Amino acid sequence: MLSRLRNMFRVPDLRNKILFTIAIVLCYRLGTHIPVPYVDFDQIQNLKDQSTNQGVVGFLDLFSGGAISSVSIFFLGIMPYITASIIMQLLGVVIPKLEQWQQEGQAGQKKITQWTRYVTVALAVLQSTGFVFALKDGQQGLLGFAGFEGTNMIPGFNGWRAALIVLTWTAGTALVMWLGELITQRGVGNGMSILIFASVVSGLPSAGALIYKEAGVFKFAVVMAIGVGMIAAIVFVESGQRRIPVQFAKRVVGRRMYGGQSTYIPLKVNQAGVIPVIFASSILAFPALIATATNWNVLQDFVNDYLVQSDSFVYIGLYTLLILFFAYFYTAIAFNPARQADLIRKQGGFIPGIRPGPPTEKYLAKVLNRITLPGAMFLAAVALTPLLVFALWNISQFPFGGTALLITVGVALETMKQIDSQLMMRNYEGFLS
Repeated sequence: MLSRLRNMFRVPDLRNKILFTIAIVLCYRLGTHIPVPYVDFDQIQNLKDQSTNQGVVGFLDLFSGGAISSVSIFFLGIMPYITASIIMQLLGVVIPKLEQWQQEGQAGQKKITQWTRYVTVALAVLQSTGFVFALKDGQQGLLGFAGFEGTNMIPGFNGWRAALIVLTWTAGTALVMWLGELITQRGVGNGMSILIFASVVSGLPSAGALIYKEAGVFKFAVVMAIGVGMIAAIVFVESGQRRIPVQFAKRVVGRRMYGGQSTYIPLKVNQAGVIPVIFASSILAFPALIATATNWNVLQDFVNDYLVQSDSFVYIGLYTLLILFFAYFYTAIAFNPARQADLIRKQGGFIPGIRPGPPTEKYLAKVLNRITLPGAMFLAAVALTPLLVFALWNISQFPFGGTALLITVGVALETMKQIDSQLMMRNYEGFLS
């Protein structure tokens, strides 16, 4: 392992990318500890030590690396960008112009990315406004931070101070989005995933300490054992593939013969990765954010009773359905059977026993639907198992769970694969080889 770690830094290009990624992550982590102006930071820290961090904002705080509970300049973190990405992908199904951009390749993707940035800024303004009034009115308990109710966190609240806080949080979201794009362009791995990974990992030590303090040694050991088993299961499922064999016919061009080779199409069991869990968590945050910004008592009571408590049957049911929906939705976007079948036909290939064209498309769609179901059920099981265990043992501290494990393991595997591919290009042995 040490020799493989040395291999990463022997390649100047790869070494620079890794160091650049680490520097950007350090800048991001620094921003999560800088408090926003005009907020009573000392009072928030005192109340945070006495509160239980769970519910919808518990998930948001997990993705922001504690920036929400610290009321920092990166308060919203990367969640507005994730929500904007969901909106753009959903609109791509119903708006012909977006669908046309998706088919234009890199040029169309640039347009979609630009509009995603605009939607991100708009969502950041709306969410910032809701959270400012939540802090002013002391409604944090509605969103999952018990102990904040009825406390004004912004002394001397007025329109100018509220506008400055909204502007700071919106600018922080834009800066986080820019940092993520820098990692994607000049670093290693997907920038947004790396920032979420850094946020989740930074909270794991304190999360374990909270469980140990409240549950005791035995329950803490059992939770850790369950965590290790889930990590092994995640690695096993993430590596699972259904390989569709493809045979290419021989053809003669001039005096040379081409084709006649066999290959395969690797269809992953979990084609969507951790995206369905992140999307489902962000969708569940919508009602709570709307309830915070409004005085509609019916909505606030419903959110309090069903969408804040992670052991609620309504919460668990909605969470499961959203994970299943986004698993199929994202898989349908990531892998198009019609396009893949047409590509195979144009290259002179065929699946043994399946005729080219529409029969190949139907076969690929059938296989994809069959393997997506167990993958989606696995994601739901991993995300819900810690919820059920904590509810069974009545552990009020819920700092992390299956979502954190899915994100950390999934992002780590994808990043290691990218590093491996670059090492193998230069005849070095990688981590996964």
